[in-house]
Amino acid sequence: MYTWLILALIFASLEWLAVWNGWQRLEYFAKPAVMVCLFLWLYANTGLQGNMLWFGLGILFSLAGDVLLMISGERMFLFGLIAFLLTHLSYILGFKEELTNPTAWSLILMITILVNSQRLIRRIIGAMRAKGQNALVRPIIVYGLVISLMLYAAISTIYDAAWKTNAALFVSLGAFLFYISDLILAWNKFVSPMKNARIFNIVTYHLGQIGLIAGVISQFR
Repeated sequence: MYTWLILALIFASLEWLAVWNGWQRLEYFAKPAVMVCLFLWLYANTGLQGNMLWFGLGILFSLAGDVLLMISGERMFLFGLIAFLLTHLSYILGFKEELTNPTAWSLILMITILVNSQRLIRRIIGAMRAKGQNALVRPIIVYGLVISLMLYAAISTIYDAAWKTNAALFVSLGAFLFYISDLILAWNKFVSPMKNARIFNIVTYHLGQIGLIAGVISQFR
């Protein structure tokens, strides 16, 4: 049952090693392999039934985004951004029950996430406008709001009695790491270069995706 997870972890480790050492050929192989293994792990455990279909689609959109950003870089950045926007929208639909059944605690959580995300988005957008990167301002604003909503929906599982404790913790931590990964990427690209940004970005991204999918499988298999 854990074969695909183990393979995903192995390929993720190889990807981190490739990024650290600048081994492009290994990166081209290992990075998409992680998401392929996660998709097969989800499929093997859930059959993509019910809401699991949305998480499966989210993984596939992530795979597309990985390939676009890895191979084409700046030329396809907007298309990669759109692919990951569709990833987060898919995950939101997977967590749609959390959005339709808010509690007092989840509303406090929503306000906290939105306030902090708005501050970060304003800082990133300000840096983009200062550099004349106005064409990407609206896409980045939309993306920031959508990933914030995904983070809220995932963490809201903690307040949902229908969710197992370990599953809710996994998806919450996974979504948070995914959020941090995108923040690192945006800050490094638009605000100020960060030391070892690529390795921090990819490690948090992979751990985030693995944690999120692990939680979903733990809840619904």
